[in-house]
Amino acid sequence: MLKHLHVTCVVISVSLFVLRGTLELMARPWRQWRLLRVAPHIVDTVLLTSALWLAWSIGQYPFVHGWLTAKVLALFAYILLGMRALGKNTPQSQRLPYFAAALSSVAYIVGVALTRSPSWGLL
Repeated sequence: MLKHLHVTCVVISVSLFVLRGTLELMARPWRQWRLLRVAPHIVDTVLLTSALWLAWSIGQYPFVHGWLTAKVLALFAYILLGMRALGKNTPQSQRLPYFAAALSSVAYIVGVALTRSPSWGLL
């Protein structure tokens, strides 16, 4: 059940990011909608809490197990890239590259989660 909660929060979180990023790229005023400002914080809090609970319950921890370390580092990259993609002070010409890079980080995180390997089992 905990894993299902975590995966559901991932889907909701990424969906909200894609929606906000798309609206930002279209220069739509999404910040005026309270739901799009508040919901991501709530979902991400539940997501991170469930991630910590999952790590504890399976006895694997970041900076001890390589695949979780890779996920945490990619998560930091996703957060920083996402902040730039949605940032008020980011020039319009830079939004799309940051947005694409953030989504690439998410794809990497999902790949690592599915394979439990930082290299997706390719090495």
